[in-house]
Amino acid sequence: MVPVRSALALALGLAASSSALAWDQASLDAALRERLDGDRTGACVAVAVIGKEQVLRSRACADPAQIDRIADDPAFEIGSVSKTMTATLLARMIAAGEASLDDPLADWLPEGSRVPAFQGQPILLRHLVTHTSGLPVLPPGTALGAQDPYAAIDAGELLAALARTELTRAPGAAFEYSNFASMLLSMVVARRAGIGFETLLQRDLLQPLGMENSYVNRRPEGLRAAAGHDGNGQEVPAWTFRDEAAGVGGVRATLDDMVRYARAQLGEAPAPLAAAIGLTQQPVTGVQGRPMGMNWMMAPLNGRQWHVHEGATAGFSSFVAFDREAGRAVVALSDTSFSSVGGLGSLALHLMDPQVPLGQPRRSVPAPADLLDGLAGEYQLQNGMRMQLSRQGDRLVVQPEGQPAFEMGYDSAGDFHPLAFDALLRPQRRAGGGYGFQWHQLGGVLEATPLAPAKAEAYRPDPATLQDYVGEYPLVPGFALSISVVNGVLHVQGTGQSPLAATAVAPDVFAVEAVGAEVRFERDGEGRVSAVSLHQGGQVLRGPRN
Repeated sequence: MVPVRSALALALGLAASSSALAWDQASLDAALRERLDGDRTGACVAVAVIGKEQVLRSRACADPAQIDRIADDPAFEIGSVSKTMTATLLARMIAAGEASLDDPLADWLPEGSRVPAFQGQPILLRHLVTHTSGLPVLPPGTALGAQDPYAAIDAGELLAALARTELTRAPGAAFEYSNFASMLLSMVVARRAGIGFETLLQRDLLQPLGMENSYVNRRPEGLRAAAGHDGNGQEVPAWTFRDEAAGVGGVRATLDDMVRYARAQLGEAPAPLAAAIGLTQQPVTGVQGRPMGMNWMMAPLNGRQWHVHEGATAGFSSFVAFDREAGRAVVALSDTSFSSVGGLGSLALHLMDPQVPLGQPRRSVPAPADLLDGLAGEYQLQNGMRMQLSRQGDRLVVQPEGQPAFEMGYDSAGDFHPLAFDALLRPQRRAGGGYGFQWHQLGGVLEATPLAPAKAEAYRPDPATLQDYVGEYPLVPGFALSISVVNGVLHVQGTGQSPLAATAVAPDVFAVEAVGAEVRFERDGEGRVSAVSLHQGGQVLRGPRN
């Protein structure tokens, strides 16, 4: 399970919003096919676009012959979207006067439990639902299973991990996504209710919403569970959860049930559940960092407020987004993990507003020979691990220190990926010459730097060449890149954002290292700069010069 990813730092999410549902069935089907056709992940995706008076559904696979994988509305693992459901269970208690966000976590635990504090400042429930508790991402000192990481984590293990945790800052001081905090919330909400988590979830949320085909461990009779796949299209085992920790990401649901859940977020839930759902959507005060509801990320876009949450397991991806004021929502569910390649966010946000770029399928293509040669060498990751990259024919081979060598594929987004497991290597040209890369795996990103000097000398354009690039380049409606030169340094500024310094790495190519992006300028037949393309996060936006 991973946190929802930020929108593209320079470009995504600045398109204008409208209150009308922008899709019909034909255009929705076409968009989904366009995004998935031939995608090297082999993914199948089911989506729903929800308006005030209309719900459109569509399904597609990278290989259309595989559509039976998600036919007849099977149950998907929804991963961390489950956290929003756990928050609703707490909100029901708050609305009933049985709890408060200001309750200390310690008051909800068995007597004698050790709970860390920072200089006398305790962890409150509001910190658990906003990822500001100061607790680490995972329970410290807890061994996770290789294929089923959360299967052995029970209440005893959670309490033991809490007892050995030390806080390094005050609760509420900063946002840091924590599955550990969410497991604790799952445990204490069920404990306070006096029944098991799945029983509580069914009683207080799923049954009132008519979500009859959603569950944790008790699958309804006759319901088919979709099989999960990793980012290389290989089938992987399902994840399992002990009941007390299941609220972190253990819910499985069909697309139709998730439509019911999304419509409830838009105001269609019965009382008294409606009040609790509304409470989860309100900004939680008294914490620093990004604005949040109760386990809902809040994303203001062009004066409108969206609520979003993303989910991922080893074999599934999910995304739920809604704009309650406009009465619009999107649900996207995949039987494939998109963790390494950026999640379902770009697809889901395009469905929310077609002016947000859809993104393109990642197709397997040959890697450029100069890239293979440029990447060859030894690197060190942020966590201290070393990796050796070497060229073998037309392939890149990666060998982590103390491990076997793995052959890498290459895709049309410009990324390498191991053929034997789900990860991604994203090359990055360095300002001083040569390459570094980002290593994406299990929802995390590690920067890698070369241990040997760059093989190529740094490229430095002269002042006159820098002036060639100055201008405005619209990329999507309502968003442009403004290029300027300040004190001999090229700056890139997205609409409504701060200018960022860019460094030349090759003729007409600049790295914006602050956001992991690359800007490439194009010239016309007379050698004049005529367009620019922004390469970031495996996506490309292009626009002509004004």
